[in-house]
Amino acid sequence: MNNVRTIIACLLALTAQTAIAQQLTLKQCVETAINNNLQVRQAEYQSQSDKVNYEQAKGNQLPFIAGSIYHGLNQGRSIDPFTNSYVTQQINFANYDINTSVTIWNGSSVRNNIKQSELSYKASQMDWQQAKENITINVILAYLQVLSGQEQLTIARNQVEVTRNQVARLDILNNNGAIAPSVLYDLKGQLASDELSVINIRNTVETAKLTLAQLMNVPYNAAVQLEPINAQDAPVLYDGTPDNIYATATQQLAIVKAAELRNLSAQKRVLAAKGQRLPTLSFNGGLGTNYSSVASRQDLLGVSDVATNSYVTISGSKVPVFEPQSVYRSQKISYLDQWRNNFNSSLSIGIQFPILNGLLAKSRIKQAQILENRTGFEAQTVKTQVRQAVDQAYVNMNSAFERYQALSRQVEEFTRSFKAAEVRFNAGVNTSVEYTIAKNNLDRATSNLIAARYDYLLRSKVLDFYQGKQLW
Repeated sequence: MNNVRTIIACLLALTAQTAIAQQLTLKQCVETAINNNLQVRQAEYQSQSDKVNYEQAKGNQLPFIAGSIYHGLNQGRSIDPFTNSYVTQQINFANYDINTSVTIWNGSSVRNNIKQSELSYKASQMDWQQAKENITINVILAYLQVLSGQEQLTIARNQVEVTRNQVARLDILNNNGAIAPSVLYDLKGQLASDELSVINIRNTVETAKLTLAQLMNVPYNAAVQLEPINAQDAPVLYDGTPDNIYATATQQLAIVKAAELRNLSAQKRVLAAKGQRLPTLSFNGGLGTNYSSVASRQDLLGVSDVATNSYVTISGSKVPVFEPQSVYRSQKISYLDQWRNNFNSSLSIGIQFPILNGLLAKSRIKQAQILENRTGFEAQTVKTQVRQAVDQAYVNMNSAFERYQALSRQVEEFTRSFKAAEVRFNAGVNTSVEYTIAKNNLDRATSNLIAARYDYLLRSKVLDFYQGKQLW
């Protein structure tokens, strides 16, 4: 029993170490989210359904072939299927048929239906791609928020250590009576503020991890670590103009392609609906045979002379008149003989003219035209929305870049100020208040600089997304 407990404890410890050591890359997070996300799966299933519709539309141009086999039993007065005459007896019968029908021309309705279904299928593929792109950009944003929070958490912890070292130094000086106690208490209060900042930032990081886990549709694991990305280099201004980015977006974004394909599909739907008003030319053919249990044939056995009621007078005597009469024997026709003898075939070409069908064709045309107008407006609206989104993203990127530059200068100045204040404070010239103000200014500026660097990276990724660029 103790050995079992020891083994279980070792396995649990090994599992815990594995969880602690687990590190996810951005690519792994994106791939997991794409595989698990509900919207992505729904878009995929819709694409599969539209593919089936497309295959069916192509199948509609193939001939229709159907066969039938009937076996039955008639009793009482019924029609003999062999002679088509009424008989009063039990009949076993069978019918075998195979028929085909193919539409030769129907105003190109079938062809336009095929094209309409093909375009709808391609549009649903673009929807699926857009769903994957949407979850990808959302995962990247959440991923970067975690990294930004972790970097700020590292800075905050370092700030705590700096303050803690100062408290330890002042505690010694206070015990020796070298400083006023208020100086020590002021710095201890600052230490508590720094520790509270660590707690708040840590909670922000865990919240960002939770958001990332929700996007990936996996259980939350606080021990998971994310692989850092190259966000340490100083940002440079994004290369591109709103006009160039928009022009590329209209060619690359799946949402734009999907809207355009739906409009083209609606146009083909109109043509297919109009084709229903034209004549339909079709070819039909069939093969068949049948069997009847009462079918029989008369076999000739011979010919004999049989006296009739007529007579002739020869030398005053009446002599009967004989006539030849065939002698037959009735014999049932076998199943295989009937199969061969009753075989029949048919071929026909027909043309059907639609005259009045309750305004069905007219209603379908109007509905198709309404759909065409709607999808055309939606396609134009999508492009307008993309233009607005690109302009907004570009403005956000510029603002983030300018903010980063301003904060970089601020951090440089506050770093010099804090170093000077620290030297003076250690020399006993500055008060704890002056030291604390200088430190808080630097801490706040450093935290803002980290946030600004990742904010610029986020804005740049959004612009990359609009241009269909690789996001990791």
